[in-house]
Amino acid sequence: MHATVDSALDPRTDALAGEWLSLKEAAERLGIKTNRIKQLISERRLLSIRREGEPMVPAAFIKDGQVIKGLSGTLTLLSDAGFDEVETLRWLFTADDTLPGTPVEALSENRGTEVRRRAQALAF
Repeated sequence: MHATVDSALDPRTDALAGEWLSLKEAAERLGIKTNRIKQLISERRLLSIRREGEPMVPAAFIKDGQVIKGLSGTLTLLSDAGFDEVETLRWLFTADDTLPGTPVEALSENRGTEVRRRAQALAF
C-alpha cells in the first residue's frame, strides 16, 4: 500500500493532475537521487501512480525544487481516512469552491491548514 499503486488510472483522474513526471524527472527537479524519490513515496511524503506501467508523480507536488509544504501530512490524513492512492489523487486535484481552488493549489500557496482540516474531517 505504501508503494506505487498498480491499478488503472481512469482518464478523468489522470487529466486532473495535468503534468506528470517520471521518478527520474521528479528527482532532478528536487535535486536528489531516484532512490530517494522511492523512499519519499514509501514514507508517504510523496505520491506516485502507475501510468502506462511506469510510476509517475504529479508535477504540481514539486514547487521551487521542493515537495510542496503540507503534502506529506495531507497524504497521511487521507490514508488514515481510508483513501487509496487514486482516491487521494482525485481529492487533491478536484476543485473545492470553499477553498477556493483545488487542495493541491491551496497547499502550494501555503494554505495547508484549511486543506488538512478538510482531509481530517473525511475520517469521521
